[in-house]
Amino acid sequence: MNPENGGQSSSDLQRQAAAAIARKKVLAAYAESAKKAAHTASVTENQSRMKDEPVTTKINSESWKKYHSEWQNYYQKYYSEYYSNAAKNYIAKERLKAAREQAEEEEILHALAHSNPKNDGKTGLTIADGDSIKDDLRRKIRSKATTNAKKTRRMRKFIPILLGVAVVLLILFLQYNRLIFAPIMAYVSPGNVPASEIEALDPTVTQTVSPDPRLIIPKLNVDVPIHFGISVNEVMGAMNNGVAHYRINGASAFPGEIGNVVITGHSAGDVYSSNPYKYIFSGLERLEDGDLIYINYKSVRYTYKVVRKSVVEPTNISALQIETNKPLLTLVTCTPLGTSRYRLLVTSEQISPSYEGAEEETVISVDDTENIEMPSNEPGFFEGIWNFLTGN
Repeated sequence: MNPENGGQSSSDLQRQAAAAIARKKVLAAYAESAKKAAHTASVTENQSRMKDEPVTTKINSESWKKYHSEWQNYYQKYYSEYYSNAAKNYIAKERLKAAREQAEEEEILHALAHSNPKNDGKTGLTIADGDSIKDDLRRKIRSKATTNAKKTRRMRKFIPILLGVAVVLLILFLQYNRLIFAPIMAYVSPGNVPASEIEALDPTVTQTVSPDPRLIIPKLNVDVPIHFGISVNEVMGAMNNGVAHYRINGASAFPGEIGNVVITGHSAGDVYSSNPYKYIFSGLERLEDGDLIYINYKSVRYTYKVVRKSVVEPTNISALQIETNKPLLTLVTCTPLGTSRYRLLVTSEQISPSYEGAEEETVISVDDTENIEMPSNEPGFFEGIWNFLTGN
């Protein structure tokens, strides 16, 4: 024991100090453990509360606007930087290209200068003959420009000629295109009905048919409407819608009557014409003796057999005025193909039905028969203009 410090020795004091330090550490550890436990309990409670609360997907409009604005700013900044960098790169490339070209040009000039030196006579230095090179370049450019200008002037001289030729060719085509297309159409079937449907009929048997009057030529595959009961002045208009019954004194019969039934149609027309029947008789010259032709009239089919063909002047009306004791049919069209110079007549005799006891043709009166012409093809380009100006 030590009387100075209450009878406790130094070893006792040391043990007491160590015990006090140990108590402090234990208390501090216990306090830290309690704090962590409280924090864990708080987190667990918050998580439990969040689980119990419903999840909402509603987006605040202000938040959406802010989100959209942020993305806009981002893209604007991105593309601004992108195009700015692209522009800078392009400018840098162009400058580099210009510098390279300039360096190549200086290298060429330097090489030319050393290959063709020139002393200035004062300092003894050798300089490049740059002015001479520039003059050569100017002369070459001037020579090339002069050559091109001469070629252009020579070509300009031919422009009016070419335009004139084009106009002439266009006019010739407008006027004479039928000379090209009519012979072609003569061997192209103008009808839409198969010929076999007509050829299978027995021509000796009278057939009951539709009351619509039609002309049928199996060999040419023609099946076209006929316009009966029209005057001479109406024939040209009727041929725009088929073929027409042409009646004059001595040739005014209807199918089944004793006399000559005259049917006329176009053989050619301009390719730009809207008349669908402008080529309907283009193949008429292909008919031969013995070929059959049919006419449907008043629900009866009349059958005719070709007996002859002839070519006459357009004014030879007497060629149609045939004295006969049997029913005849004469088809009339223009010839040669593509022109209206002459008229082709294809005459045939009725072979069915029997014409015993048939009536004579009705006599009609046509004024000035001697001065009229048989119907012709549609007028050509210039003829149409002339008819328009004269009112014909």
